[in-house]
Amino acid sequence: MKFRAHDTFFIRKGWLAKGVKHVQKNPAVFLGRGGENPMDVLGIGANMVKSLRYWLQAVGITEENKRREQQFTSLGEIIAKHDPYFEELGTLWLLHYRLASSKDHATAWWWFFNEFRLNEFSRDDFVTQMNRWLRMQETMKEWDVPQRSLEDDFDCIVHTYLPRMHSKPKQVDLESNIDCPLGELGLIGVADRRGRTYRKLSPTKGSLPPLVLLAVLTDQAKDQKEVRISDIQSNPCNAGKIFNLDAITLTVALYQLELLKHLKVIRTAGLDVVRFMPKQTFETCVEMYYGGLNK
Repeated sequence: MKFRAHDTFFIRKGWLAKGVKHVQKNPAVFLGRGGENPMDVLGIGANMVKSLRYWLQAVGITEENKRREQQFTSLGEIIAKHDPYFEELGTLWLLHYRLASSKDHATAWWWFFNEFRLNEFSRDDFVTQMNRWLRMQETMKEWDVPQRSLEDDFDCIVHTYLPRMHSKPKQVDLESNIDCPLGELGLIGVADRRGRTYRKLSPTKGSLPPLVLLAVLTDQAKDQKEVRISDIQSNPCNAGKIFNLDAITLTVALYQLELLKHLKVIRTAGLDVVRFMPKQTFETCVEMYYGGLNK
């Protein structure tokens, strides 16, 4: 489990594209080998360099080998090929999926989307309930996570998904690029600005590409030919939890995929399941998504 590994920096616009570009050139870009200073190469401060290195792994673009060099994951290779500037909304959904399902790298994100049950919440709600959850984990009994770390993780989560124009409209320069690109997904909104409370939001109609949803469903199915719709709705890291989908929104999305002949929705004897087409994998679904954009 990791907490506050971002060093209080959420992902800035342009960071991931910069990271992909320089990892392609030099997998050891963050290590300063060969006399190259990472700050000079990347054009950001020392703490930001550390944060970017973390974020590339947390969103599933890279992973570190034994030499601590960055190497692209299968998803990272596909994105670097088709959307190296992170311009497509589907790319952002895929990064969110990897981030919110990464219990090891981004524990607070994983917990927020998969375990935290409040739809309207404050920072105190988040910290109190996460502390309660941590005390129940066998691996956490020998040490405590500082409250400051949980508070910083909460603030970073909010800044990841909520543009500052919505949270602090009077303090925002319209030409600033400080917002996180994942804010375009609209998964968190303001419930009460004065009371500093927020709410989880479902994706707006048409914003979640069907083939991105299919990629997640296929990834979570883990070679199963059929999966219960109730499991898609409620299992950790599956689409219902990760994308804040209510039952109606999920049902509509599944029927859309059925119309596109990517899966079959079967309702018999009260057992509602989704049957997947053969030879579909997470990677093939992602490739289909980008292939459809080119057409």
